[in-house]
Amino acid sequence: MLALVLAAINLRPGITSLAPLIERIAHELALSRSLISLTTALPVLCMGLLAPLAPRLAVRFGLERVITVCLVLIGLALLARLGGHASAVLIGSAVAMGAGIAVAGPLLSGFIKRHFHHQMGRVVAWYSLSMTIGGAAGAVLTPPVTQLLGDQWHFGLAFWSLPALLAVLLWLCLPNRAEPSSEAEQGGLPWGEPRAWLITAFFALQAGLFYALTTWLVARYHEAGLSLLRSNSLFSFFMLVGLPSAFILPWMAQRFDNRYQLLLVCGLISTVCLGMICFQPTLAPEVWAALLGLGLSGSFALSLVLPLYEADTPLAVSRWTAMMLFAGYGLGSLTPILAGLGRDLAGNYQVPFMVITGLALVMCWLAWLLGRGKR
Repeated sequence: MLALVLAAINLRPGITSLAPLIERIAHELALSRSLISLTTALPVLCMGLLAPLAPRLAVRFGLERVITVCLVLIGLALLARLGGHASAVLIGSAVAMGAGIAVAGPLLSGFIKRHFHHQMGRVVAWYSLSMTIGGAAGAVLTPPVTQLLGDQWHFGLAFWSLPALLAVLLWLCLPNRAEPSSEAEQGGLPWGEPRAWLITAFFALQAGLFYALTTWLVARYHEAGLSLLRSNSLFSFFMLVGLPSAFILPWMAQRFDNRYQLLLVCGLISTVCLGMICFQPTLAPEVWAALLGLGLSGSFALSLVLPLYEADTPLAVSRWTAMMLFAGYGLGSLTPILAGLGRDLAGNYQVPFMVITGLALVMCWLAWLLGRGKR
């Protein structure tokens, strides 16, 4: 359980730690918004494109050992950000980190199915909470850590290699188990399953919304007239308030069998909050940032649960999750880039945030469709 928690904590700080510093980095390196957004978009794209490799690697080398190697790769990629003043190193480290996250994500779902089959709701609650803690820590702690390290932003980014390397030490102690031969011979990703496509589409939308906000929410608040300090505080608030829903909602989904109703509620809350940030960003911003954290964090945590109830074995869960991440992150990675491009073309963040609000509305519709045909 501790190994699972430590691995989950390290799946997000490498991405969210960039948000408080992204405008400063873009200015110092003379990069456009659309180009600097690659530091967020490329890891997400890798998390999608490389996810189908996870079940094959688990069959060949063992699930636990592959996860360990992924954590090593994440730690080394974050350590490489010590050379982040070279834009090629900064973007290259994002690709390497995304590759590690891409393979680890589906296999951690299979790890839960294998070791915690009769308590999945409770364990997924801890898993999603740990991921949310990691993401929130990256957003909240990076500015003070950067200040402590001489106000050098590349030190602040590289700091997050330490928890990754700590997780590696624990995972090296876990026994590695080979997959049964009958499991290894089964087919690939569930492309022929309509419900797999619905789950994937929902995941793509919520991932796209989260990473677009991770990249541009601070900039949107600052453009609307709020100070940079308050804008960063609102972003930190958005990340931290999501912690309770990341833990409580997966537990509620198993306890009351109402995961699709909860998905719909999270989607509606996210839509309303994004509409307010788009059209009235200075009207009670703390309220809408808090509710948005609850809605988006809850929809992410619940989407992680869905493959666990659609498949019956650890490797089958990994395949469902791999498809969800493959297409979901592949499509979701476009959102930060398109939002940055929209900002460059329109001259303000309101236009891309209008589109983001529309995507949240589509997410509500998909949650309703999933509930109608629930297994």
